[in-house]
Amino acid sequence: MENTIRQILKNHHIQDNKTMDKVISKLLTQTDIQSNIKLIIEAQKTIMHEAIIYKEREEFADAFFPITNAHSKKKYEFVFPMEQFPNIRIKNISGLDLAGLNFEENTIKGIPFESDTYDLNIEFFHTNDEENSEFKKAQLFVNADPKDLWKNIPSDIEAPFHKADEAMFKGSFLDKKIVVASQRGRSHAHEGKFRDDDFAIVELLNSWSIISVSDGAGSAQLARYGSELATQSINEFFKNKEILAELDLELNKIFNKEKEEPESKQNVIKILYRGVLDTFKTLKEKAEEYEVTLKDLHSTLIFALVKKFDFGYIILSFGVGDCPINLINKDFSDVLLLNTMDVGEFGGGTRFITMNEIFDDTISSRFKITRTKDFSKLILMTDGIYDPKFITENKLEDIESWKTFFEDLNGKNDDEAKVDFQNDENIDEQLLSWMDFWSKGNHDDRTLAVIY
Repeated sequence: MENTIRQILKNHHIQDNKTMDKVISKLLTQTDIQSNIKLIIEAQKTIMHEAIIYKEREEFADAFFPITNAHSKKKYEFVFPMEQFPNIRIKNISGLDLAGLNFEENTIKGIPFESDTYDLNIEFFHTNDEENSEFKKAQLFVNADPKDLWKNIPSDIEAPFHKADEAMFKGSFLDKKIVVASQRGRSHAHEGKFRDDDFAIVELLNSWSIISVSDGAGSAQLARYGSELATQSINEFFKNKEILAELDLELNKIFNKEKEEPESKQNVIKILYRGVLDTFKTLKEKAEEYEVTLKDLHSTLIFALVKKFDFGYIILSFGVGDCPINLINKDFSDVLLLNTMDVGEFGGGTRFITMNEIFDDTISSRFKITRTKDFSKLILMTDGIYDPKFITENKLEDIESWKTFFEDLNGKNDDEAKVDFQNDENIDEQLLSWMDFWSKGNHDDRTLAVIY
């Protein structure tokens, strides 16, 4: 109280000295003076209380929040930095519903469904005056999903050799399971062109199974038919019971005897070679039948012919083009590339099963005989998957790259799309959905097969 009196006197230019001390002492003895001073102190408290409320409201209203831009169809979350405004509470934000977002606990979140600029009205109050709200304007920008910039024009179902724009399969493969999905690339969908990728799976006699995958060349006018012919033709060749019996005989000589049987290995390669040559001839015959050139059917081809013997799984593989076949061991600690890719020493242009020149002295290097006691995954893919996910050939033999790839399949991606290899009731649909991932500059057809 004494200090208040001194401050009043000071405000009126009365110097603070010994005389003033006596004056103050006398003032403090007067009851009415004491009452008035109390009123002044209470009035000051009230003024300061209101002043702080107004001040903190104004500071919040004037503060600039750089609300992070959202992207349509992608999960979004923005947390307001309210730690610098401990007495301010955001009550509601109107305008978010138009973007498909909501607000709770100082956070804007949700999945915006459309790109646009949204005007937001932020309603807030001070914790010492909850009854009175104020409003603050802000804007939220939702960027367009780059996928939406691409058209998805159905291919002409009346055209010769039409095939579905997407395909998927799930089932058994020997004593394991298989899932395959094939999707037309965005560049083809944008122009209403056809899916040039293809795949085929057959359960053969003598407990053999085969899967083949082909990528038709984008520049070939009937590539869609070439890839279909390539996969079906090679599978058809191995439906022959005598051919499979030959393979059984030679493979038993190789793996059931103590010393190596190089002749038997050569015999196995020769049988596989006959199959590939048969596919080439089939493509050539069809080209002549439809009066087109072999170039019009240009397609890559990879296949894995697999059987489980008592000495382990035998995987007979072949590849022409830039599509890999990979085998991951049982404990996911090692990976093998089971075909020669047409990159590196074979660089200078993609090779196709429709090319005469692949049947030269180097063709034996395209075949591989692999024995494994067991495995966790056998994977075949076209470059529509390989290019965006592995980028370079050396990563195909890097187990860490494969762990990253399967983490991606397990949902660690921008779309949170997951392929569930445990609860796999809908795994084919999940794989097809996952394959819709966005990768800048990578819009080719995509085909991925996983034996697990």
